[in-house]
Amino acid sequence: MSARRHAFGIDIGGSGVKGAAVDLETGELRHERIKTATPQPSTPDAVATAVAQLIAQADWDGPVGLTLPCVVLDGIAHTAANVDKSWIGTDARTLFSDALGGREVTVLNDADAAGLAEDRFGAARDIDGLVLLLTFGTGIGSALLNNGTLVPNTELGHLEIGGMETEHRAAASVKEREDLSYPEWATRVSTVLRGLEDLFWPAVFVAGGGISRDADQWIPLLTNRTRVVPADLRNTAGIVGAAMAVDAGITP
Repeated sequence: MSARRHAFGIDIGGSGVKGAAVDLETGELRHERIKTATPQPSTPDAVATAVAQLIAQADWDGPVGLTLPCVVLDGIAHTAANVDKSWIGTDARTLFSDALGGREVTVLNDADAAGLAEDRFGAARDIDGLVLLLTFGTGIGSALLNNGTLVPNTELGHLEIGGMETEHRAAASVKEREDLSYPEWATRVSTVLRGLEDLFWPAVFVAGGGISRDADQWIPLLTNRTRVVPADLRNTAGIVGAAMAVDAGITP
């Protein structure tokens, strides 16, 4: 029997609920991701039911880590991005634990989970010091880690830089909406990164989100001083980070 550690991670987004068991020594999924559509409306009870069904399908009976597109403090959701606003104020940790028969669960922000995974197994795995992951999508999510220790719920997409909220300046959705070329968008991203590096002095920026697939078209155009690397784990980062969190007992 293998001595490897495993845990189950579930990544909850606005359109899908995805999960898998994770090998915590390698960061690899032990099987194909299981995915189901996020219920609409995506109320807490409806999502908890979907999570229970996914876990039953996986035939998993151990601890479960979960991500939410929310600020999560002591298991309670304080914001709700791309999920029903009824999540705000919900004790998500108790909700999911009850839905899964009282088993141990951890709930954390989705960008924070991705940051944990990229820092341990992905693009920042060999880098000491401060790592700042930014996910460029509809908004800009962020995760800040210092030598592997997470500083949760940073929400740097809402930081004002140069008189404009960061995600209003440089989210991937802004590029689409304003039909910006990669050079035009990279100029905006550079402004954001220069503001962030002057505040935090990270060792590296990790760029995530779907647009990181096209990293060769825009990362070389950036003019900030700190190295920027594309995320490695992409679609599995939230799952891996959630599994890491429940294994390590991380409860933001």
